[in-house]
Amino acid sequence: MALRKAVSAAALSLAGLIVLGAGLSGCAPTIASNGFQAVDVKPTDIKAGVDSRSSVLSKLGSPSTVAAFDSNTWYYISQTTEKYTYYKPRLLKRDVVIITFDKDDKVTGVKSLQLKDGYEIAYANNETPTRGREVNWLEQILGTIGRGGGMINPDQNDPGHRPGQ
Repeated sequence: MALRKAVSAAALSLAGLIVLGAGLSGCAPTIASNGFQAVDVKPTDIKAGVDSRSSVLSKLGSPSTVAAFDSNTWYYISQTTEKYTYYKPRLLKRDVVIITFDKDDKVTGVKSLQLKDGYEIAYANNETPTRGREVNWLEQILGTIGRGGGMINPDQNDPGHRPGQ
């Protein structure tokens, strides 16, 4: 009887420890690294005047993005976020390396930006106004009365269908 109580007490304490461990593991953050991940060479190791476009491509691989209006500007972007179970992710680190090339494909500049160099943009929640007037729900329903025969041939209303074909 005493042995049975000792075994059940040990099993109960083991189950309690497992439940406690599972509960505490839910409090551990999930760390995620996104974007460009340097393997052998860091983007900041690229030297202006020494490296060329092909050497940058062989050392670092394809850039994260290329400037929209200047194909001679390459961006290598990476960031690290931390997320707890039911919360929004929090940005811990962001690195942006900008590599510029001249017309002869030689590196002219390497600039490194961190999270502190960025700024938040205030988005406007306004809607773009459209011409016309607002139609209430009754006008929407009654507005279609008398406008035609509806869908006589449903194939004619397919997108891309030319009238008369």
